[in-house]
Amino acid sequence: MAGRMVLGSALAQLVRPASEMDESGAHRLLPVAPELGELLPSRGLRRGSTVAVGPARPASGGTSLMLALLAEASRAGSWCAVVGLPALGLLAAAEAGIALDRLALVPYPGAEWPTVVAALIDGVDVVVAAAPDGVSTVVTDRLAARARQRGSVLVPYGAWTGADVTLQITDGAWDGLGPGHGRLTRRRLTISARGRGAAARPREIRVWLPSASDRFTAVVAGTPGATTVTLVDPPATAGSRAPLTLVGP
Repeated sequence: MAGRMVLGSALAQLVRPASEMDESGAHRLLPVAPELGELLPSRGLRRGSTVAVGPARPASGGTSLMLALLAEASRAGSWCAVVGLPALGLLAAAEAGIALDRLALVPYPGAEWPTVVAALIDGVDVVVAAAPDGVSTVVTDRLAARARQRGSVLVPYGAWTGADVTLQITDGAWDGLGPGHGRLTRRRLTISARGRGAAARPREIRVWLPSASDRFTAVVAGTPGATTVTLVDPPATAGSRAPLTLVGP
């Protein structure tokens, strides 16, 4: 209880309400990496939306995807919180580009998980929530509605029904290992996106995580006639950038 009171006090002093924005509404969209923006209907994290990452499977790459989704918003000044992921390490978050001084972790929310998530939604820009087993759709629907009302972005980690967009790892391969030797350096992931409304058209990309300034990315058309964007595998020389090819209407 004392820990939750300290967390609430600290957030109240340091974080403005997520629903606050300037008169022009410019803060309604939080930035993401350009590659991940191809998966989202607004090319960013729209305040009030629910963007699920899942279902979460061991060693699936879901944690890397979740951290990559937060990185740009965090660096731009947004506060982020992660609830219910005790294995998440600060080193991994830092390597993904997240500003640790704007990251709140609640690894063990316990039986009050819905209350903790709701409190964070009230004051934090992006809230990642790993739902415990057996949580009802009534509870998850209420949390999504609260995020819409407060202007926070809710990022469920794992199985979640009714999300505006669901991002899922469909394939992955590590880079860096040779025949019996080497060091894991990065991972190529295939990420699919499905949703409703503006996100109803399926999308898919292949991306390196963690990424550097030179990236391999292929955005694969989800439906006939859709635009395909391809960046070829980056050359070995530092500082050079691969050419960009746009194909489609």
